[in-house]
Amino acid sequence: MRIASTLNLAALSTALLLGAVPALGQNDGVQVGGNSGFTKLVPAEEIEQAAKQQYAKMMQEAAAQNALAPPSNAQLQRLRRIAQRIIPHAEAWNPRAKAWQWEVNLIGSKQINAFCMPGGKIAFYTGILEQLQLTDDEVAMIMGHEMAHALREHARERMGKSAATSIGASLLSQLFGLGDLGQTVASYGVQLLNLRFGREDESEADLVGMELGARAGFNPRAGITLWQKMADANKGAPPQWLSTHPAGATRIADMERNLPRVVPLYERARKG
Repeated sequence: MRIASTLNLAALSTALLLGAVPALGQNDGVQVGGNSGFTKLVPAEEIEQAAKQQYAKMMQEAAAQNALAPPSNAQLQRLRRIAQRIIPHAEAWNPRAKAWQWEVNLIGSKQINAFCMPGGKIAFYTGILEQLQLTDDEVAMIMGHEMAHALREHARERMGKSAATSIGASLLSQLFGLGDLGQTVASYGVQLLNLRFGREDESEADLVGMELGARAGFNPRAGITLWQKMADANKGAPPQWLSTHPAGATRIADMERNLPRVVPLYERARKG
């Protein structure tokens, strides 16, 4: 039985890799390949519904602590203006984004942190804006990066891999019907905000985020200055956002190599 399970799982992995979803980005811009086939193992609706519930609970808790910025808050209005410029370019990376109910909120906290959960649920902490003194272009690079995680379905991919590992042989027979795989989010009790992405996911989010920002008319070179600021902030204790988004010379160099692909998009957006 153990041998059979191993063979079935290997066959499944091969099928998933061969069935990877092609990238939907435009012909120009960054090249990051297709989505992982493992995303097929967990329904997108399940992930997005879980994110909606977890996000709503988080905002309720922030409001109860008087930490949720009101609509009149200038920094929140700034974030929402930036988001409004970037969101129209999201659908090219994920057709589901057209139907997402995007939300942008600001939480009063010294944490240097920001996120975008599946389904377009965005939040920034005041700490990342105030301590790093971010320009609009730098905010756009962070927002684009976090949106890219949602658009590229990195959380769904990680959960799909977990499902494949846990279910093993029985997964092969459910490949085309999914069976009970839709219960994955609930059964695992996954806290989507706390998921940690691998270096490959982070690099992909950097590049897709740069493109999203550039197409919206934000200078992608700000991605470099952003990480320089993050490196300075890291001289003491690593801020939370940096601890989950490892920086380094290699990462910055990768972004610099892709600037020729995204700067023309930025220039075109400015002229348009």
